[in-house]
Amino acid sequence: MKRSAPKPPHLGPRLQKAFRYAAEKHAGQTRKQTAVPYLSHLMAVTSLVLEGGGDEEMAIAALLHDVVEDCGGAPRLREVQKMFGTRVAKIVEGCTDSFSDPKLPWVVRKEEYLKRLKHEDSETRLVSASDKLHNVRTVITDYRQYGESIWKRFSGGREGTLWYYRALNDEFQRRKPNRITRELALAVAELQKMTGRTPRRKGRADKDRDGRGR
Repeated sequence: MKRSAPKPPHLGPRLQKAFRYAAEKHAGQTRKQTAVPYLSHLMAVTSLVLEGGGDEEMAIAALLHDVVEDCGGAPRLREVQKMFGTRVAKIVEGCTDSFSDPKLPWVVRKEEYLKRLKHEDSETRLVSASDKLHNVRTVITDYRQYGESIWKRFSGGREGTLWYYRALNDEFQRRKPNRITRELALAVAELQKMTGRTPRRKGRADKDRDGRGR
């Protein structure tokens, strides 16, 4: 018996509204110490979420996953809920590691986020994993081009950044694997190989504790 093809999710005016909202709120922002518009990251994460089986509301959350952290904190989250609904706001909240300005020290935020991630639902975890996958792939590409100099961009430096992606990957692999978490595992393994680091599941690397930036 021939299997019927899965139906694609409905993508309509709400997604277009979210794209315009994200473009407006992140206007002028770029990827760390580059000229690449930050919107490119949001578009890439949204693409991964849709490829991973997400629906329109999850795609909207992917477009908005950094708008609270980078564009206004808790008041922005309330605005997202009002404009796009509770489900989108819940996912965005679950992807946010800082609601305050100034932000808490980098290592504190990352450790707290890892604790919270353990309890997030599958939708939030898919959007989060898509975010981390695109980030790791970008690090790999930049590392090939620029080498060790890229670590100057990151608040956690070389060791903290590598520790964080290993820890994230460990957490995502704790549950049933999916398209995105499998790709994340491959990407983290490639980054470890490139940088000459092997996985460490216990303890943590020396991390930057001075609280600089994101």
